[in-house]
Amino acid sequence: MCLRKIVAPALLAFLALAPFLLSQTRPKPPKSVRLYVFDNGVIKGLDPATFHFKKEELATTDMVVCSYLIVHPKGTLMWDTGAIPDADLKADGSPVTEERFTATKTLKSQLASVGYTPKDITYFGLSHYHVDHIANANAFAGSTWLVQQPERDAMFAEKGGAPVVQRAKYIALKDSKTKILNGQDYDVFGDGTVVIKAAYGHTPGHQVVYLKLVKTGPILLAGDLYHYQQERNTDKTPTFEFDRDQSLASRAAIEASIKKTGAQLWIEHDLAHFNQLKKAPGYYE
Repeated sequence: MCLRKIVAPALLAFLALAPFLLSQTRPKPPKSVRLYVFDNGVIKGLDPATFHFKKEELATTDMVVCSYLIVHPKGTLMWDTGAIPDADLKADGSPVTEERFTATKTLKSQLASVGYTPKDITYFGLSHYHVDHIANANAFAGSTWLVQQPERDAMFAEKGGAPVVQRAKYIALKDSKTKILNGQDYDVFGDGTVVIKAAYGHTPGHQVVYLKLVKTGPILLAGDLYHYQQERNTDKTPTFEFDRDQSLASRAAIEASIKKTGAQLWIEHDLAHFNQLKKAPGYYE
């Protein structure tokens, strides 16, 4: 039998199925911005004194660890990546604990639940370089990294920067295509719907994201500008703050922006608020 007669029909069948197969892994771009919330576990055993609180002043000392996928008609932005690397988590979803962090779900599986892989991500950003935000950063080295210059300098400083123990988790970003920011607002997709704002202080180049959603309205993803709701409207900052005065100035600037835009402030570590949110594959738009 002629090999060509066998291969040709098979090739034609594959070509016919290719668009269908592609559509299963890469969703069509949405008509407006979507926000997906991913569950990256919890942080337990925190000392409230680290945040200048007494235990009875907080509803819980536990914090959530989460990350976000922002999907725009022109591309995608992955924001933060959890505390425990996917490689350390179990396939059956049973809990894994590393230091104070406990998680059950991989970031990649949650991305897959909405049809994406790390290779599909156009832009990648971290609110900051602390260990509970960078666990899977290396997976996004193929994306364009959006980072504040002071943050990048600290992350790769030979001396006095981020602890070396963290560096292995984001080292691949060093050679990524990178957009350096220097404190200016950065309109990621050019239409005002996804804007990165500098909020220096918690770390040298801490940053937050403003989103303008059609149905939900504006949201400000605040990173670690605050850790607990009870911090808001106080001058309390963590004992490990890089620059307390800078943090307070950033809070004032962000609060003024929120007042102007009417945005909801989402504190990334706020467990009570997180428990009320829709999680992927659900989304906000």
